[in-house]
Amino acid sequence: HNGADDNASGTAGLLEIAEKFAGVKKQLDRKVVFIAFSGEELGLLGSSFVVNNFPLPIENNIAMINMDMIGRLNEKNDLIIYGTGTSSKWKNILDDKNEYDFNLTFNDEGFGPSDHSSFYGKKVPVLFFFTGTHSDYHKPSDDADKINAEGQEKLLKFVYDVALNIVNSETRPDYISV
Repeated sequence: HNGADDNASGTAGLLEIAEKFAGVKKQLDRKVVFIAFSGEELGLLGSSFVVNNFPLPIENNIAMINMDMIGRLNEKNDLIIYGTGTSSKWKNILDDKNEYDFNLTFNDEGFGPSDHSSFYGKKVPVLFFFTGTHSDYHKPSDDADKINAEGQEKLLKFVYDVALNIVNSETRPDYISV
């Protein structure tokens, strides 16, 4: 399967945001690490390995932002964000940075259907951005012509704004067990 949305949209998003952060690295108050995982659907193999072998102390990580299936933003601008209850800061930041008129659906749970779960299990606050499932999920018809490029660009600007706020915040996000 081509996997244009699952998982190419998240991977492309990761590369775009990494490039944008590279352009402002001297303006960042904290280090930012970008990681792409494999083996998610086989049991979070890549992210589980990373959290158990992180090159820095895992407890020093202040947050994990995950993007998976972010290429099918619909005409109503529906955006689902998991992990919004894993820090008391998340909902305020997300609402404050939503100058893009997303119809936000918050899911407080830190464990869920993607790689952020591995980090949450290590007591790292998480956010998982997701535009929802569709009829092409896990099918050969998940092709690039169905990606909403303008919607994904808008979503990535939002994720960047949220991440930049977290990186340059004076205090680290608290961890909440949901």
